[in-house]
Amino acid sequence: MAKSSIKSKDKIRVLLADDHHIVRAGIRQLLESAKDIQVVAEAGDGEEAQALIQKHKPDVAVLDIQMPKASGIEVTRWVRAHLPEVGVLILTAYNDDPYVMAVLQAGANGYVLKTGQADDLIQAVRDVNEGKSALDPSITQKLMSNIFKGPEKKLIEPLTDRELDVLRLAAKGYTNKAIGIQLSISDRTVQGHLAHIFAKLQSNSRTEAVMRAVSLGLISQSTGNVSDE
Repeated sequence: MAKSSIKSKDKIRVLLADDHHIVRAGIRQLLESAKDIQVVAEAGDGEEAQALIQKHKPDVAVLDIQMPKASGIEVTRWVRAHLPEVGVLILTAYNDDPYVMAVLQAGANGYVLKTGQADDLIQAVRDVNEGKSALDPSITQKLMSNIFKGPEKKLIEPLTDRELDVLRLAAKGYTNKAIGIQLSISDRTVQGHLAHIFAKLQSNSRTEAVMRAVSLGLISQSTGNVSDE
């Protein structure tokens, strides 16, 4: 285990899953052009992705949404249930609202479009490896649009001062453990505060909660990245 930990510090270990071999080859070449990224395995379908994630325990799993046997959404749910320490980055051509919301609700840490820039994908892998979220700008706009839509304009129940403290730190990209250290509380207490925050803000992820809080004027717009630990 110590050996794996040292290797992770040296290079970001990535599992790449896409059902098109040519696409995988291109993405692999792109990712490995960055000296700090290593693709440790490739999968051509969702079931193979799960098996290889279980075997290699990569730092980041880069998944397509539409794959045979198990979709990227199903694989994301499986990772969150069995290997929560593995970061999940969705790389896809789909930017339709149902896909975006389903992936984020499943627990993905990032969502990048294949139409984006090469450097954006490399940075997204780095961000997810650090426990931060990585969202394509167009996806962020969709989330903001969904937040501003809908009948609810006010909170049913206000956030407590401690919940606001937790949310501000989450907006800066801190993980649960880091938030706990900052506030001198346990990880479990942080999780409890986040659960209450999600319920009050009617959100399904940190990213959505932070954006809703910003839109309601509860916290200021953060320049940091949101971690969806």
